[in-house]
Amino acid sequence: MPRSGAEARRRLQQAALELYRERGFDKTTTAEIAARAGVNERTFFRHFPDKREVLFDGEADLRAELTQAVADAPAGLQPLEVLLRSFRRAGRLLEANRPLSEPRLEIIAATPALRERELAKHASLIDAVAEALQHRGVPNRLAVLAARTGWAAFHQATGAWIEDPSQSLDTHLRLAFDDLHALSATARSATEG
Repeated sequence: MPRSGAEARRRLQQAALELYRERGFDKTTTAEIAARAGVNERTFFRHFPDKREVLFDGEADLRAELTQAVADAPAGLQPLEVLLRSFRRAGRLLEANRPLSEPRLEIIAATPALRERELAKHASLIDAVAEALQHRGVPNRLAVLAARTGWAAFHQATGAWIEDPSQSLDTHLRLAFDDLHALSATARSATEG
């Protein structure tokens, strides 16, 4: 039996991931997850409101880390520079949870309802990042565009990191943002010519 709340939470997450991979998300119940984790179903619901949220645990930590990193960035940086610094800092949370990240992404990719939930979560995170940029004085239109574009680069980098763990998430992030800058320069050249 888990002794601490954090230990119970980790065991519930691990049990859920195992069961979702074995049986599929839709065929797994919260009672089965709790039993595999060695706790009762009431304990499951003390940690997670439903079986979907097991896969999205950490969103609040990611949001807090991203928005704080945007606020902490040195003055004078352009929005995409602020975002690269912020995503690099927040990426440490993902790296620390890599054993859960890979199976989590597989399960979400295989389950349409979870993909929809993930998109809603991403939209909420993008809004939070845009708002944090606005607090730095970035105009609304540019803050929203930067947040959406930066999130797309972050999402691409995390996917590349899952596929190629020989390089750090930080390396994949720098490459994605370098590509973003190259695309922007190409677009400027095309409109000027």
